[in-house]
Amino acid sequence: MKSYKVEIPEEKLLPEAGIVKAPPPNGEQEGMITGCWRVLRPVIDREKCTMCRSCWIFCPDQAIQIAEEKMSIKLKYCKGCGICANICPVGAIERVPELDFEDGVVRLEKLF
Repeated sequence: MKSYKVEIPEEKLLPEAGIVKAPPPNGEQEGMITGCWRVLRPVIDREKCTMCRSCWIFCPDQAIQIAEEKMSIKLKYCKGCGICANICPVGAIERVPELDFEDGVVRLEKLF
């Protein structure tokens, strides 16, 4: 039985086992912007927030940021799923209709 060796160009190689290279630390993955899916925007009430980090742990999109002991939401990546509002033990996150805000919905300049 003959064996053949096929040379595949570097740019055509697929990652092993479906592993995709991650963006650099604190970088943004432009192909994963999902903020335009949102209908209800999460808004954090800083007076009620106890910094328990439950929302940060359960957010499926890593849209919750912690900086200088304040929680914030990266709206480019927040789908508006409401997990953060449902999981918050003190009710510090409220879901507000997206169209109530002047900046409206985050939109991509081009889809793909």
